[in-house]
Amino acid sequence: MTLKDVRIVDMPAMRVASALGFGTEPENQAATMILDFAKKIGLAPGDADYRTFGFNNPNPSPGSPNYGYEMWLVVGPEAEAAEPITIKDVPGSKYAVTRFTGLSNIGRVWRELVAWFEDSPYTRPANCSAGLEEILNPAETDPEKWTFDLYLSIAV
Repeated sequence: MTLKDVRIVDMPAMRVASALGFGTEPENQAATMILDFAKKIGLAPGDADYRTFGFNNPNPSPGSPNYGYEMWLVVGPEAEAAEPITIKDVPGSKYAVTRFTGLSNIGRVWRELVAWFEDSPYTRPANCSAGLEEILNPAETDPEKWTFDLYLSIAV
């Protein structure tokens, strides 16, 4: 991956609704919880205000098919938590970001972004947040047509 494929972004602080899935397919669990919550507050995939981020939490462990996946929905100050959703305030951070299409490419592109980082002048922040995955066209139903931005937390 070349530097022209990566942009540096200052992500502002966000207030998010958070859902945590755990098992062999935790992404689907977390996404279902977020979608149900979004509907309750009047949002749907494809709406201008519908923005989600996800990341492994915890990461897969050797020898276990189970892992966790946390998904965030950006919400306003009026949003209130409702089980199993929690509300979090996420501090702003600087990220290296790259874009690609197709869920089947996500592992390869993460590896390329990490390789780019290792050859970059950037360091990891002391309070390093997780890398984030954002689907830019969440109303699309075919995962191979999803467009992603991957965010890797960096420090200058």
